[in-house]
Amino acid sequence: MTDAPTYPGQTLGLPEAGRGSLASWRARIAAMIGDWAASMVVAIAMFGTEVMTGSGWKSFMIMAVYFVEASILTALAGGSFGQLIARIGVVRVNGQHIGWWRAIARTAMKCLVIPAVVVGAERRALNDLLLGTVVINRK
Repeated sequence: MTDAPTYPGQTLGLPEAGRGSLASWRARIAAMIGDWAASMVVAIAMFGTEVMTGSGWKSFMIMAVYFVEASILTALAGGSFGQLIARIGVVRVNGQHIGWWRAIARTAMKCLVIPAVVVGAERRALNDLLLGTVVINRK
């Protein structure tokens, strides 16, 4: 019989607290709000206020800005704009850098919403489970 984990992230080999520990839901939600707000500001600056009220292609520009921002920053810096501000980041379970294809696939799945809200063990969403990633604290 194995011992049950005493804290989230233990089965992944993550520390209980501090740098490298599993990010809290609070930090993850704050990061998503920050990402979405920043994407709204950039989309409005680039395409006008119709991104908020219009229909057609402009109505998708906030998500398009988010997709580009989150994919590039996650691949290069290990986290989206909101994640960097919230001092959390994304790494592979083995601790290695996430890389380009995982960053793009992870962001695409978040844009689909369903994979991001289906949550498994260790606070890992379906997109993290499929890609072998985990969201950790940077502080």
